[in-house]
Amino acid sequence: MYRGEKSLTEKDFGVALNKYDDAYNMHSWFQKLLKSRESSSAQHEQEAKVTQKSVSSVSASPSSASSFCSLSPSSPGTTPFKTLQSQSALSSPQRWGRKYDVFVCHSSVGSDIEEAGRLVSFLEASPRSLRCFLRQRDDCPGGAISTELCQAVQNSHLWALFITPNFLQDDWCMYMMHQALAEGPMSSRLIPLIQNLPRSQYPQELKFYFYIDLSHNRDQGYTRLNRSVLKYLEDLVKNEKTLDCSMDSSSSR
Repeated sequence: MYRGEKSLTEKDFGVALNKYDDAYNMHSWFQKLLKSRESSSAQHEQEAKVTQKSVSSVSASPSSASSFCSLSPSSPGTTPFKTLQSQSALSSPQRWGRKYDVFVCHSSVGSDIEEAGRLVSFLEASPRSLRCFLRQRDDCPGGAISTELCQAVQNSHLWALFITPNFLQDDWCMYMMHQALAEGPMSSRLIPLIQNLPRSQYPQELKFYFYIDLSHNRDQGYTRLNRSVLKYLEDLVKNEKTLDCSMDSSSSR
């Protein structure tokens, strides 16, 4: 009886010991889990500090700030949309469909020749790089004057008439003015440029055209002419695209 009770006590003790071992193992598992979470949290905090430090150093760096500003749409270093549009017009097939961008018509008087030369030098200089036709420079030797001038008018997108009192007395200038009017009547292709010309002497054939006055600010007038040429080329490309879209939609229908 005593021995049986003793065996029972040892058995109960073994069961209790096993329970203790299970509880101890469970406790160790929880400790490992908490340590892993603590180490993971500490690692995340350290990574966040490193990231914040790197961001602060980048924002404080002048070179990084300038590179960021270069990507900003409002930055003056970026290329405006208008400039991109002008570059696209200058490289378009529509522009290269004609030999010249501007036909410059002037009288044969020395002062008018010099002024026309300055205008052409301005338009042909970089970054404008327009193609101009200038009499006595681009004429083909041996060719008929009327033929050379008429071909130049037909091969030019726009016609700049440098109108002075000498222009009105030059028969070839008046002839070329009427040729330009016949080639593109009431179009934006003809641009009168006046200098030292009274309003009363302005040609009646051009009274419905806006003109550029070079008498007061010559450089500003040159710039306005350059903008007019770019605007015409941009509209030329735009109208061509619109026409292509209309033809595509008609063919699809």
